[in-house]
Amino acid sequence: MKFISPKVDYAFKKIFGSNQSQQILISFLNAIIYDGKKIIQSLTINNPYNPSQIESLKDTYLDIRATLSDNSIVIIEMQVSPMQAFDKRVSYNLCKTYANQLEKGELYFLLNPVIAVTITDFKMFDVDKLPKAINKFVFKEEVENVAYINNDLKLIFVELPKFQKKLEQLESLIDKWIFFLKETASLNIIPEPLGEVPEIERALNIANQANFSKEELEEYDRRAMMFQDERGKINYAKEEGRAEGKTELVMLLVNQRFGEVDRDISDRLSNLKGENLESLVKAIFDFNSLADLLSWLDNLSIMDNG
Repeated sequence: MKFISPKVDYAFKKIFGSNQSQQILISFLNAIIYDGKKIIQSLTINNPYNPSQIESLKDTYLDIRATLSDNSIVIIEMQVSPMQAFDKRVSYNLCKTYANQLEKGELYFLLNPVIAVTITDFKMFDVDKLPKAINKFVFKEEVENVAYINNDLKLIFVELPKFQKKLEQLESLIDKWIFFLKETASLNIIPEPLGEVPEIERALNIANQANFSKEELEEYDRRAMMFQDERGKINYAKEEGRAEGKTELVMLLVNQRFGEVDRDISDRLSNLKGENLESLVKAIFDFNSLADLLSWLDNLSIMDNG
């Protein structure tokens, strides 16, 4: 057996976000959100993976959104590489999802809780302060540490590098799901500790390359190579330490994605500070059009002037 890596967003979407993945996602979320307790009994995947839409998935931002039986919304994202202001992007997506539930004039009591589950293949938080692989954040009073009146917004982070258990050390459902995320690509069989959880066994069967169509494998390989290339380009720019090199990289990516841009956009890109260039290198793959790039630049200008 040869398995694809769930760390690649396309594979993650297929495994956890397909219509047949509901029980898989329920087990995973019960592990990550509720420490393995069977709190979630049912859910609806709002943006399911559809193999007939492979072409439309190219160069788009792939996350998973699900609505639980109590109408809570969960957004799940896999992030392989660190990027500038990623913490702000996570907060933005959480708040945007919460606010977008209401149309203009609708009453606030219609708002349902939102949980953002973010899986990273890098360490986000200081290991000395937060050594655990899973960390959860809610609103609390700063001094007394008392929770806010409602618990509508929650951030949950799963940092894969902090999880160091080996296969023979797996005990809980949490252990097994994190091991699945981190090590599936290195497996050549379904090991007993994972196979004894029906939902993880099903997830491994979905991740088996033998069950992928030619088109799906091509898209998986393309996405995996894209992330590896961009991580390599970012590292190269860091090593070179040349702002001009980073600017050239950004211009190359923009021209590849949207064609040659006009002088005004080119000048705005050239004037970006070094701290924003790496952010744009990663963010550009979330853009679906040149208008998204312009919106990103406009928001950056507002923040700089604010």
